[in-house]
Amino acid sequence: MQNKRGFASDNNAGIHPEILKALEMANDGHVIAYGDDPYTEKAIENFRRIFGKDVEVFFVFNGTAANVLGITAITRSFHAIICSDLAHLNVDECGAPEKYTGCKLLIVPSPDGKLTPDGVAGHLHGFGFEHHAQPKVVSITQATEMGTVYTPYEITALAELAHSKGLYLHMDGARIANAAVSLGRGFREITVDAGVDILSFGGTKNGVMLGEAIIFFNPELSRDFKYIRKQGMQLGSKMRFISAQFSALLENDLWRQNAEHANEMAQYLAEKIEQIPEIKITQLVQANAVFAIFPAELIPELQKKYFFYVWNEATCEVRWMTSFDTTREDVDGFVAEIQKLLGYKGIRYKRG
Repeated sequence: MQNKRGFASDNNAGIHPEILKALEMANDGHVIAYGDDPYTEKAIENFRRIFGKDVEVFFVFNGTAANVLGITAITRSFHAIICSDLAHLNVDECGAPEKYTGCKLLIVPSPDGKLTPDGVAGHLHGFGFEHHAQPKVVSITQATEMGTVYTPYEITALAELAHSKGLYLHMDGARIANAAVSLGRGFREITVDAGVDILSFGGTKNGVMLGEAIIFFNPELSRDFKYIRKQGMQLGSKMRFISAQFSALLENDLWRQNAEHANEMAQYLAEKIEQIPEIKITQLVQANAVFAIFPAELIPELQKKYFFYVWNEATCEVRWMTSFDTTREDVDGFVAEIQKLLGYKGIRYKRG
């Protein structure tokens, strides 16, 4: 029987109690639908307090919509999007970017999940040539799909390269809170101040029930977005129940508390795993993910007790995610089960 809290994804976690309280408060009485309500107005004010008074903010139901519709606003079907080979745009969105934008994805191999200017530069050609998809967007993920984090300097370097060629920089910020905590920076320092043009701001992986925000740092880019959101079937009639969550997340730094705890639990897990020589951590543990090579024959046995994903079946690389509600007891139990399985196999390990 599997434990109730596994290490598969922060999406599997519940809703933070403060978010539930915000939803209950938003359930009082009637308000105008489709975002013309005080809860949505307040949430937008909170985002503008953090990112700047001129930003435009739009709420959608999920991360795929935030990424795809945000990019749709700044592209046409003959454009191309440059992203990591591991990006959600390329791997986990079921072809939605290509279907809805019509754009070609130009993929850059990124073992650690991070794009570099040199990697992007290889796709910056064919401008004005009608036989070639025209590069228009560089998309990065913060924190990356490999749990690594872009520094402000790395983001700025990518933004400067993109802008010098007339491209936009998009950030998939599904785990932007974890990245900000890891860097010890504010949201603005790693987005608009570093040259990001459009941000998909994630909430679901940080204690929110559902919903993401699309933030345009240049209002001109969002001029027709209300129509794009409607056509994309992401205009919520009872939008107050999405936006109220973001006010709760942004006020009193709840976002930071949740992300700090998730990151700390990943570090705690990594420290425990490092004491087991038969398991090799493969990526820097910078946010709330631990990637490791794990004995192949033990993976199914461990999954019977704790749900998690195999990231790369060929190399037996697994991914373990922590969340705002992961406890030290969860980690200790998980590591104890690993040690137990290794012991059954007669494998020696260091006791930490």
